[in-house]
Amino acid sequence: MILVIAGFTTKTAFITGASEDQTVSAAVPETEIPEAEPQTTVVSFTDIGQLKASWYGPGFHGRVTANGEIYDQEGFTAAHKRMKFGTLLRLTNPKNGKSVIVRINDRGPYIPGRELDLSKGAARELGLIKKGVARIKVEEVTLQGGIKPVFSAN
Repeated sequence: MILVIAGFTTKTAFITGASEDQTVSAAVPETEIPEAEPQTTVVSFTDIGQLKASWYGPGFHGRVTANGEIYDQEGFTAAHKRMKFGTLLRLTNPKNGKSVIVRINDRGPYIPGRELDLSKGAARELGLIKKGVARIKVEEVTLQGGIKPVFSAN
């Protein structure tokens, strides 16, 4: 914490016997303020195609994911068997046009024929809770600049 004393006036008569006001200043070295990081912007969406997706949540909520973080079923995350942790995907439900951006933070699904497991929050955004399994359009999101988000949604 930097304390800046910008010149204040105090009565010093009781100490020095003087009857006039005196100004006291403190020299504080200037601190260079670092420039703010550039904003993160979406550079591109790369079409991956359609994948069969399901969702998981209640039995895994609060447990550790494959990348070591605590699983939050209400977050916007997903599990894939091979995609790099941290990969961002824009998912679109072709039946209703709803989209969400998720981050890969876990491994799975382990049910044959399924290629992507969504958090309950992401599935809700896409309108997949009731159906449970659906083919969805998948695009990889490429970002530039700034700090990468922990999670994101449109």
